[in-house]
Amino acid sequence: MLVQRLGAPSDFDPLLERVRDARVVMIGESTHGSYDYYRLREQLTRRLIAECGFSFVAVEGDWPDCDRVHRSVTAAPGGAPDPQTALEHFERWPTWMWANAEVARFCRWLRAWNLERPEDGRAGFHGLDVYSLWESMQAIFDYLGEEDPTSLEAAQDAYRCFEPYGKRVEEYGAASRFVSARCEEEVVRLLARTREQAMSDGPDRFSAWQNAEVVAGAERYYRAMVAGGPDSWNIRDTHMQDTLDRLLERYGPDARGIVWAHNTHVGDARATDMAADGMVNIGQLARERHGDDAVALIGFGTYRGTVIAAPRWGSPSEAMVVPPAREGSVERRLHELMPERAVLVFGGDDQPDWVTEPADHRAIGVVYDPSFESWGNYVPTRLGERYDALIWCDETTALHPLAVPAVPGEMETYPAGV
Repeated sequence: MLVQRLGAPSDFDPLLERVRDARVVMIGESTHGSYDYYRLREQLTRRLIAECGFSFVAVEGDWPDCDRVHRSVTAAPGGAPDPQTALEHFERWPTWMWANAEVARFCRWLRAWNLERPEDGRAGFHGLDVYSLWESMQAIFDYLGEEDPTSLEAAQDAYRCFEPYGKRVEEYGAASRFVSARCEEEVVRLLARTREQAMSDGPDRFSAWQNAEVVAGAERYYRAMVAGGPDSWNIRDTHMQDTLDRLLERYGPDARGIVWAHNTHVGDARATDMAADGMVNIGQLARERHGDDAVALIGFGTYRGTVIAAPRWGSPSEAMVVPPAREGSVERRLHELMPERAVLVFGGDDQPDWVTEPADHRAIGVVYDPSFESWGNYVPTRLGERYDALIWCDETTALHPLAVPAVPGEMETYPAGV
């Protein structure tokens, strides 16, 4: 195991040496609300793009919202001149995950970097997630209305099937427990039609296809979520990995992607208690599909600090105090052993026992109750198997959300908000 103190972006050199040949680098976070995580992730991502030639960033966000950001950072037709304008249109709760000053700063850098390059060499920004059923449906209508009005019928059939449930798609999930209420057939027809369209080249065609994949994934996700158990989680993470693979194919045989998501998605599920519960995640799926050597998984951890989160699903966000990590946890051990900021690169024969043996590893969702720390908010983890590297911040501060209109949250996701 290699330990490097972090102070300047150049201190990422040992980590960069480890991951520079990977096809996929996934960068996690133990909370969606830490300024320090976002800032360090930005520094590492800039270097991966500028020095190693990575092709795009794919985040734990909705495709339609992120597509507006993509159009801005690549200076595509219709894209906003300032990426923050696109970020301010994020409406799905929790908006602060991406509509924040830290992401806006990175996206402004990415646009400036892209503008110095030819269009086919610009790095993109995309969403991997599955929640945007209605937004993706509207995007498909907009595309077909301009490009292929003869294909509107398939989209209208799918729309009419979901329409009785309004935007409360969880009601569709409940109703779909009765076979007659399911929209699978209509969604399959829509997906087949947009896939056929996407066979011809063009970013708009690809985006329409991806929106149809979101509709199909959302239909399966909300139906499974109401039934309970791990199926909805697995549908969601499989959808995200499928989207990542489509992006790699879209960008070409030499394409390389960076993923931003929670540790719970990025860290290999087989090195946690998730495996015993029948759950998979994108870190595991990427290793299985592309091989361990082609995938680098990087986690984040902190001992204490402040974080942006919400006390209840759908409620306004607030800065909360993260108490010192509990006894016996990964974070308590790192607090005792590591400098204030460090990067740990795992591998080799000299790894200490605490890297290879199970220990509790903190995981904070968008819904957070600090008083729950004594018996929750931790995932049993074999650190050196779950990640290829870990970025350590002993104390973190809350990130800075943009002023975005509050929008009620949908039905709480499983597990809560990660």
